[in-house]
Amino acid sequence: MVAARITVNGKDTPISPAAPHTTVLDFLRERGLTGTKEGCAEGECGACSVLVARPGVDKPTDWVAVNACLVPVAALDGQEIITSEGLATAGEPGKPPTLHPVQEEMAVRGGSQCGYCTPGFVCSMAAEYYRPDRCAHPDPADGADPADSAGAEHGPNGFDLHALSGNLCRCTGYRPIRDAVFAVGTPTDEDPLAQRREQSPPAPVATAYTRDDAAFLRKSTLTETLQLLRERPDAVVVAGSTDWGVEVNIRSRRADCVVAVDRLPELRELRVESDSIEIGAALTLTEIERRLDGRVPLLAELFPQFASRLIRNGATLGGNLGTGSPIGDSPPVLLALEASVVLADADGEREVPLADYFTGYRQSVRRPGELIRAVRVPLPLSPVVAFHKIAKRRFDDISSVAVAFALDVEDGIVRTARIGLGGVAATPIRSLATEAALEGRPWAAETVEAAAQVLRGEGTPMNDHRASAEYRSAMLGQSLLKLYARTTEAVSS
Repeated sequence: MVAARITVNGKDTPISPAAPHTTVLDFLRERGLTGTKEGCAEGECGACSVLVARPGVDKPTDWVAVNACLVPVAALDGQEIITSEGLATAGEPGKPPTLHPVQEEMAVRGGSQCGYCTPGFVCSMAAEYYRPDRCAHPDPADGADPADSAGAEHGPNGFDLHALSGNLCRCTGYRPIRDAVFAVGTPTDEDPLAQRREQSPPAPVATAYTRDDAAFLRKSTLTETLQLLRERPDAVVVAGSTDWGVEVNIRSRRADCVVAVDRLPELRELRVESDSIEIGAALTLTEIERRLDGRVPLLAELFPQFASRLIRNGATLGGNLGTGSPIGDSPPVLLALEASVVLADADGEREVPLADYFTGYRQSVRRPGELIRAVRVPLPLSPVVAFHKIAKRRFDDISSVAVAFALDVEDGIVRTARIGLGGVAATPIRSLATEAALEGRPWAAETVEAAAQVLRGEGTPMNDHRASAEYRSAMLGQSLLKLYARTTEAVSS
């Protein structure tokens, strides 16, 4: 087995002697790359973001921004990253380096004050700067506010401001940062990081990194991984580490054995069949979003509301379901889509409807040694869909309540209704009573108001610091009324 190594800013760097639980953030800082900062240690502030070379959607390689505070450095064995220090171009001897275009715009437009968050912002900006399908449309109006012609969240240069979600600034203010991102141009043909997109990213490597009686392991195939999990049923399985990284940082959890599945080819397929769509459990949410490209409208509504772009660049459906959290955002949507999970172990596979998957708080039917290989969504899809996330912040927040709807309404009658709920019980649940109150009845105000009253009584909501039980119940009913109002407006217009 080759010694674990990582390419950092073009330099081949051994991972040893870092402990297996060491994060990319700590690894970099210990080697003098202190532009990468720790602000929250749980993936909410973006001060730690770095660029990773990952398989591309439109080009062989995409530069993807991730939270370095969450990812174990051993998970990047054989891979390639760029930090804020690596964006600038080295100058002649005795002269300072030439700033990268996103660094230059941040500097000249006053996008940095104390500077603590700036390197993280710059890395997230650079990921969007190099997004292959970003189309520049320069604003011809001299001196005009770019947002006036392109919308408050998209610049005339094609820059999606949501690419910076998950990056927080506490002193500069976001206006000059927005000005900077809306002013960047497009990469030149000589740009080495733009050229790098035309080559394939580093191939996944098998990893067996052991130190201090702890191991980080990655096998080459699913078969090998499942055999390993049979031998080590106590192992912690990770993909994007967006949940496990928080456990390591905030709760100081350690594992004797961590098994990575994020690069397994068998878990990274997306197949569209005549009767279903199968989504690999290790595809990141960003990859799913871009590959589906709106093909599943309910998932398209979910993605922008799921954490931040930095998190979606690492998080997976397999991980979100595997944790069994009752407030995960994807389970309500997948319940409304009547999805199932494909579970695999060393003996074979089985398919379980998601409605039967959860058995208790953070518990499921998944047995020791089993992995979620894929999520299967049946076709055709219901035409009336909505995902309502009730939280204290519009974006990048944990749900107080999450409600997903998928309805078939034909000739004014509700033929089928599927409603998934999160945050109102010990597990994500289907709203079976409300579905029954809608099916076979007119899609009309009287039906909806009666069903909304039923929906208010679904689940066993609790009081906590995010919301009261009464508020959660009220939001359930309100969400159905909101859906009806929206569909009525669509028909009338």
